[in-house]
Amino acid sequence: MQFNEKRVLDRLFEMIRIDSPSFEEKPMTDYLEAYFKDRGFEVYRDNAGEAFGSNGGNVLVHIPGTMEGEAICFNAHQDTVEPGRGIEPVYENGVVSSKGDTILGADDKSGIAMLMELLDVIQENNIPHREMYYLFTICEEQGMHGAKNFDISKLPCRNLYALDGTGQVGGISMAGPSKYGIKATFRGKAAHAGIEPQNGVNAVCMAARAISLVKFGRIDEETTSNVGRIEGGGMTNVVPDEAWFTAEVRSHSDEKMQQQLTLIQDACQQAAKEFGGEAQVELSHDYPAIKADKDSFLYKLNLYAIEKEGITPRFVISGGGGDANIFSGKGFQCGGITTGMFDVHGVNETLQMDVFQTAFNVVFRMMTENMDA
Repeated sequence: MQFNEKRVLDRLFEMIRIDSPSFEEKPMTDYLEAYFKDRGFEVYRDNAGEAFGSNGGNVLVHIPGTMEGEAICFNAHQDTVEPGRGIEPVYENGVVSSKGDTILGADDKSGIAMLMELLDVIQENNIPHREMYYLFTICEEQGMHGAKNFDISKLPCRNLYALDGTGQVGGISMAGPSKYGIKATFRGKAAHAGIEPQNGVNAVCMAARAISLVKFGRIDEETTSNVGRIEGGGMTNVVPDEAWFTAEVRSHSDEKMQQQLTLIQDACQQAAKEFGGEAQVELSHDYPAIKADKDSFLYKLNLYAIEKEGITPRFVISGGGGDANIFSGKGFQCGGITTGMFDVHGVNETLQMDVFQTAFNVVFRMMTENMDA
């Protein structure tokens, strides 16, 4: 099914020009609420952002079905990463990009635009479709807080399909890891670095020592770990009395996850003991692991639609996370698809419209076809 390219690009550009970095999604939330209400759909807008400092809210749209079959919730997120203000999109030779000084924001406004266009095409052509929900979440890029704070009692179906992926169409995620965030804080004793450094306890050195005691990076085929930031101290003539670092661990195995977390915690305490200071380690479980259920309706329908498009599926073990992890942890069957985004989270981000078209076709089949038809 061919989409209306001019309409898609006009709508996509309009949304891309709406600044909606994480925690500042209100203009995008307002836009989505008005867009679907103006078209006569039942819209629920929550106040989830109040729980974590965002001015936006999750938006849920109910689209009654006109054919038999299980309902599906299609998901995309409203927020973008930085630099994501004052974006000016450019279209040339089938590729959408920014002018080069910002991200594009196709992550994930291309997913929103695709869902809007799918609905237009279905309605214009009077095509029967299953019952659907559109869920547009906030703060996905900063910890999936919108999904975490969404009231799932508002969503009767338990199939959730995210339009929020990169690369070529055909990838089917078989599993995604759990992730823990770590903040390790070290406290020492300040002293003059030139007159009495021996009387100080250097917190920066404590943090460095702790990091040196642990392997970071690729731990094994199921586990990764990374130090993302280290900070502390000030003037070079003062022995710093406080420093901290942030890190993460991801793993498909709960046992390996706990092993790596214990190694990091023990290393922090060892470093503090060696220097005569203190260490405090805080853990946050950012999202649970996700594993595809091959017997589920959503998995089978996704595979059916991809193969019907003549695409050979690729079965992928993911290292990333998203809203689907959160909803999977709440009992949903989850899946997802690329929208044709490439090089996301950087100024070279692009959206390839030929891949967008292929993904559009797959999702169209999921909306309008039953496997036994």
